[in-house]
Amino acid sequence: MKSVREIFKNKEYLLEEAEVVKLIDYCEELQDEIVEFKFQKNNNKELAMLDMLREVIKGCNEIEKAQMEHERFGFEVPDYQATISNLKSYIYGRCRDEKIWL
Repeated sequence: MKSVREIFKNKEYLLEEAEVVKLIDYCEELQDEIVEFKFQKNNNKELAMLDMLREVIKGCNEIEKAQMEHERFGFEVPDYQATISNLKSYIYGRCRDEKIWL
C-alpha cells in the first residue's frame, strides 16, 4: 500500500485542496476501521502493533502538516515536545493494554 506522500510526491500542492484533505481523512478512517475489524477477528498482537504504528504515523503526518502550514502561512509553530510526549504515552498505554512488552 502506498502512503499519501508517495501518491502525491510529484504534485504535493494537491494535498492542500479541500477535497483531497477530506479524501485523505476518509481513507485514514477506513484504514482504522479495517485494522480494528481485523484485530477483533484475529485478536493477535501483530495487528495491535500494526494499528499502533498506523496511529503513530498519523500523528507524525499531522505534525508535518502543521509544520508545512507554519512555513507557508505563518500559522502557529507545532508543539513538538507535546507531540512526542503524547506519542510516547499512547505507545506505552497501548502496549500495557495489549500486554506487549517493549
